[in-house]
Amino acid sequence: MTHILAGHLESFTELAKTWGPLLIFFFMMIESSFIPFPSEIVMIPAGFMAARLELFPGTPMAALVIAIAAGIVGSLAGAYINYYLSLKLGRKFLYAYGNYFFLKPAALERAEEIFREYGDMATFVCRLLPAIRQLISIPAGLSRMHFGRFTLFTGLGAGIWVIVLAAMGYYFGKQTTEMSYEELVVTCKHQIGANLHWLVLGLAVLAGVYVWVHRKVMHRRPAEPA
Repeated sequence: MTHILAGHLESFTELAKTWGPLLIFFFMMIESSFIPFPSEIVMIPAGFMAARLELFPGTPMAALVIAIAAGIVGSLAGAYINYYLSLKLGRKFLYAYGNYFFLKPAALERAEEIFREYGDMATFVCRLLPAIRQLISIPAGLSRMHFGRFTLFTGLGAGIWVIVLAAMGYYFGKQTTEMSYEELVVTCKHQIGANLHWLVLGLAVLAGVYVWVHRKVMHRRPAEPA
């Protein structure tokens, strides 16, 4: 799908020169919901355009910050859609009718399995993993995960992913003006894919440290009264 949509990027980027932040928000909301849509074709060109001041007036760095903010808010909005639909419709409905909404039972089962195994932190780490990135919000809703924790972990995970993509586009926007948007997306996607395991490993370590500290604090005995 990325290659198919990338061929239409020139048209999208013309619209982005006027409606940049709103388009970023809209498409990242779609990407983060149950509708399959690659975030690479949104945030990488957004970073590229920010570097060339084609996205938002001001300075390139200010434009990059606005693009990242729009991407994170859009990602959260899409995750909220999954969370609340799962919360309201329930497991039986999703497994019975999920195919009509691009939600295959096998994918839903895998998302639930990961969530059961890793708990709340799965909503953080899995935001960086292809295929499961959007679906991990569904078991969070089904299990009625605390909304504040869901927002925190989803925002952190989505934020890191959005920053990585936008930063890659920004870097190439500063380095060259010769690349087409399709070449840009393919090049950045390849480089991110080649190094994604290191990023995920780092986040897994952070998640493990968080869980360890949290358990230590929760199981600490209260001090004896004097």
